Amino acid sequence: MDDWFTVEKIDDATYAISEYKHWEETHCYLLNGRYSSLLIDTGLGVGNIKKVVDNLTNLPIKVVTTHVHWDHIGGHKYFDNIGVYETEKDWINTNFPIPLSVVKMNLLKEPCEFPKEFDSEQYQIYQGQISFLLHENDVISLGDRNIKVIHTPGHSPGHICFHEIERNYLYSGDLIYEGTLDAFYPSTNPYQFMNSVKKVKELAVKKVLPAHHMLHISPDLIYDIDKGFTELYESGKLVQGNGLYQFGKFNIHI
Repeated sequence: MDDWFTVEKIDDATYAISEYKHWEETHCYLLNGRYSSLLIDTGLGVGNIKKVVDNLTNLPIKVVTTHVHWDHIGGHKYFDNIGVYETEKDWINTNFPIPLSVVKMNLLKEPCEFPKEFDSEQYQIYQGQISFLLHENDVISLGDRNIKVIHTPGHSPGHICFHEIERNYLYSGDLIYEGTLDAFYPSTNPYQFMNSVKKVKELAVKKVLPAHHMLHISPDLIYDIDKGFTELYESGKLVQGNGLYQFGKFNIHI
């Protein structure tokens, strides 16, 4: 087992695969079903996540992407059955919106004990062909598990969450987590971000599984984040360039 990754069991058929050694503390999720497995995001790409996944399932693996940002698609290079939301298909093929120099600056901005085989000079943003497109309300079936696509733009135009219908799990990507919620990049939209939070607030969610930082968070955080965005909107502050606002367990950067 690669010691770059930490594996934590969510339930008997669901695993979080995390990169706690890096400041981003990314989480990817492996869902094992009756006939196939689903991997939600693949992390930074500095370690081989497929080696970890292969120790957890021998079923066919489908990879899906919460959004096409460097810290969520890095390990896509190890897989050949990959899906992204329709709005961001060009980002993953030819037109990633953030320069490599900015990505590397983010990757290396805090001290980190990277895997010994990793060479930051050779690091590249994943760009490649995808196997299928995801759309609003698509349902991915694993045989005994059904995962619905929820379009939640704001952090990026094609950001999506995945709602597992039977378990009422929300795989929330960069929409809901404890930490700084980013809506300050040119490709982000704080107003859409707010509306996406309101959208997932309407779901019956028993467990939120975020893409960064604290793994075990309360579904009540959805309501807290909604309140934070609403306060900024109603006070006229929900405008890009206004800076960082702190709300206890989370911040909003616009």
